Amino acid sequence: MTATVHIIGTLDTKGAEIAYLRDRLEALGVPTTVVDSGILGEPVGISLRPGRDIGRGEAATYGGFTIEQLRGAGSRGKAVAGMREALKALVRRRYAEGLVAGVVSMGGAEGAVMGAATMMQLPLGVPKVLVSPIASGKHYFDPLVGTSDIMVVHSVVDILGLNPIATTVFDNVAAALKGLVEYGHVLPPPKPGDRYVAVTMLGNTTKAVMALKERLAQAADEAVLFPSNGVGGPAMEELAEAGYFVGVIDYTTNEIYDPMTGGIHDGGPDRLKRVGLAGLPQVVVPGCIDFCVFHAGTIPPALQGRPVYDHNPEYTLVRASKDEMIALGHIFAERLNLARGPVLIAVPTQGLSIPNHPGGVFWDPEADAAFLEVVRREIRPDIPVLTFDRHVNDPAFGVEVAELFIDLMAQLDRKEG
Repeated sequence: MTATVHIIGTLDTKGAEIAYLRDRLEALGVPTTVVDSGILGEPVGISLRPGRDIGRGEAATYGGFTIEQLRGAGSRGKAVAGMREALKALVRRRYAEGLVAGVVSMGGAEGAVMGAATMMQLPLGVPKVLVSPIASGKHYFDPLVGTSDIMVVHSVVDILGLNPIATTVFDNVAAALKGLVEYGHVLPPPKPGDRYVAVTMLGNTTKAVMALKERLAQAADEAVLFPSNGVGGPAMEELAEAGYFVGVIDYTTNEIYDPMTGGIHDGGPDRLKRVGLAGLPQVVVPGCIDFCVFHAGTIPPALQGRPVYDHNPEYTLVRASKDEMIALGHIFAERLNLARGPVLIAVPTQGLSIPNHPGGVFWDPEADAAFLEVVRREIRPDIPVLTFDRHVNDPAFGVEVAELFIDLMAQLDRKEG
């Protein structure tokens, strides 16, 4: 069977709009399969094609449910959650069978979240397009994108009716999908001899990481940079687990602090664990671990009065207290102690971020020393903790960290040889 673009939507409320997008794609020569994610009502404004499209009853079976079980789940939220799991299983199975060329979903809040969760099951590079009025920048984007490469299109108008604004957006989505299907490609596995190194960074560590990247290139290692912004770190860890990197330089590890304060750079409970558990060699730096990040004007009352730094008009950085730095030391050591591969920790003692330097608004050597003391006391004896009389964003420190990684990899190569 031919792989098709799967169009996911609640046909009881978005049937005519889904039919329009289907017809536009088919007219462009892109074969489609419509998947009904609706639960309560019958399809409206669209007829499912026998043998090609998937009705809501069939879709539910991929999750081990009947549509009647979902309808009787007890609440709208439980019913949507059940259908979401069914759709995730559906797309995983059908992609493994070679039947999915891409996925597009159109919907409001529930429909968009279900469609996005489904797309997140697909590898990087498989076409994924989400169309929704909630994709406006005024809403939290994590449920719509996660760590995936989903392309998000703001529908501008609600998806209810085929007015000129809506059809213009839908026409362009169809055109984009044709291009993605015909000219895009899935992320290929590394070739034999490829030496990609994952590196985390933020604006506070860019200068040093640029120098690090250049030094790695001199050693025939190619740095792949991830923003440590609450999404980049977890995305890096997922790809590391999938085998895309020979090792990791986790230069910017601030994503373990934001969960403590509700900051937006929240890397989740597994941040700093997964690379080590995968057995990859890593050099780890507590870069930017001394601050959490909030949208401008949204610092919570509990953090008011702390030293702050306006990184740009959108983001404000808040300094970690000494007690929090001690807590971060415990987390740092606890998570890195789980590592099954070699680990080396490099700590700059002249500041962990741009505003953290002698005389800077975040300069608190006592708090930073308390973090280092806990790490040294609690880290496994076989994990070296090295200190450098440098600032974290000093290009010279970036080169020194790159040298540590190059030496670590050379040691491993000698052992394997």
